[in-house]
Amino acid sequence: MEETIFSKIIKQELPADIIYQDDLVTAFRDINPKAPVHILIIPNKLIPTINDIEDCDELMLGRLFTVAKNIAKSEGISKNGYRLIMNCNQHGGQEVYHIHMHLVGGEPLGPMLMNL
Repeated sequence: MEETIFSKIIKQELPADIIYQDDLVTAFRDINPKAPVHILIIPNKLIPTINDIEDCDELMLGRLFTVAKNIAKSEGISKNGYRLIMNCNQHGGQEVYHIHMHLVGGEPLGPMLMNL
């Protein structure tokens, strides 16, 4: 698999405002935030799309959610709420082919999709 920009951030070869890192996941502030709080939470293992997830990835995927919960609390957005978003492939809006979760909040986010 080809290395991604996220792979380089994980290895700290590219600068990023990393707010959490352990052996399974890394979290950092989005450089183009869509809300007052916009943090990307990524697995340290390169998995291009959600379609490429394997059974052995379950622990790491669970860690994405527990890290999101803890960051939301530390950012002061857990009480009022936040959104977790994962995109898959072109029609899903995926831009970097290394799965990642967007944690967004800090203001009312409105409807999830405008055409629903």
